[in-house]
Amino acid sequence: MRIAVLASPKSWYTHDLRRAAADRVEIVSVPFTGIGSRLIEGPAKVTSAETSLNDFDAVLVRTMPAGSLEQVVFRMDALGSLQANSGTVLNPPRAIEVAVDKYLASCRLADAGIPVPPTIVCQSVDDAMTAFEQLGRDVVVKPLFGSEGRGLARLQDESLALRAFKMLAELNAVLYVQQFIHHEGYDVRIFVAGRRAFAMRRYNASDWRTNISRGASAEAIPISDELAELAFRSADAVGASLAGVDVLRDAKGRLFVLEVNAVPGWKTLAKTVNTDIAAVVLDHVRHVVEGSQ
Repeated sequence: MRIAVLASPKSWYTHDLRRAAADRVEIVSVPFTGIGSRLIEGPAKVTSAETSLNDFDAVLVRTMPAGSLEQVVFRMDALGSLQANSGTVLNPPRAIEVAVDKYLASCRLADAGIPVPPTIVCQSVDDAMTAFEQLGRDVVVKPLFGSEGRGLARLQDESLALRAFKMLAELNAVLYVQQFIHHEGYDVRIFVAGRRAFAMRRYNASDWRTNISRGASAEAIPISDELAELAFRSADAVGASLAGVDVLRDAKGRLFVLEVNAVPGWKTLAKTVNTDIAAVVLDHVRHVVEGSQ
């Protein structure tokens, strides 16, 4: 099996996949910035240098770098063309588009009956201040696009909320206002690969955000049937068979899904749960490829 991995050649994940693949799978690193397309005699071909990605058994999306609107749209269109021409792309481009957009992902989750924190999305300062009141004057404001806790702000003071909303409105930002969920100081990240799931608890004594990149610690936990089923339903809701699902239990014991990541990392997870997650990913890719033949 040959897999093209959309990532930097220096990426830790590329090296980890190669380690897990040994001589059983060929892993070729392809940077997103190197993608092109040729429409000459027949269906479109997605290329990188002199290599056609259509010739690989699968393309694994391992990063989503920033770019201009044109660049991002072209990259997604190219992956869509590849998938339309019988290519296996994990995750599918539509799943990546849904997951990266917090509003659209929240809609998909809510439509599937999956509990998400009470959220109001608006475009004016007045509407945002109304949302602040309706959501209990303790809210988290999030950028629609972003990860690892970047750009999040918890607002509990009316004057600070007004100032924050005005600043965001001046930037022409959409105001995504979410009720703060009071919890026990940790959340759960569940890594989904098909119908396999691995879980770790993340906690941070010095910050309400539990991202590992912000100094949080992690510990392995057994995954209950309840958590596994919630993670599988969440991944299905956005159309991703590889996913990182962030779950929070509030002070009353209720579960909420905060986010579904369609380009999930596993560096910390693999060490925490003492499992070769790269091998799990490769097994899942093989399963998807064989199921599509």
